[in-house]
Amino acid sequence: MKHFKNEPRGKRRIHKKPSEREIEACERWLTREIDIVAPRLIVALGATAARALTGRPTAIERNRGKLMDLGSSTKLLVTVHPSSLLRMPPRYKEEAYRRFVMDLKRIAPFIRGAR
Repeated sequence: MKHFKNEPRGKRRIHKKPSEREIEACERWLTREIDIVAPRLIVALGATAARALTGRPTAIERNRGKLMDLGSSTKLLVTVHPSSLLRMPPRYKEEAYRRFVMDLKRIAPFIRGAR
């Protein structure tokens, strides 16, 4: 999503999740951009990005790391948003980071030879 909504908290800006209406308002623009760029792969970082790209709520844990068809020649890889790793309790961080890296390694075949 390219929509950024925030709430000031002291000197910090806390990101706020876009509403369904805001996601839908950006849908035509997002679809047009994908049509123009024609990427071989899009990585959805988190539930909001996955929702915007699939048009429906998407269970991250059930779909993460899987390559899904998004369009004619575009694949979609869903994974967690990196900020979730920062908020994770310390005892889970190492495993969560390892799984995130494994998800991102699925991108390598799309990057190799792309130049």
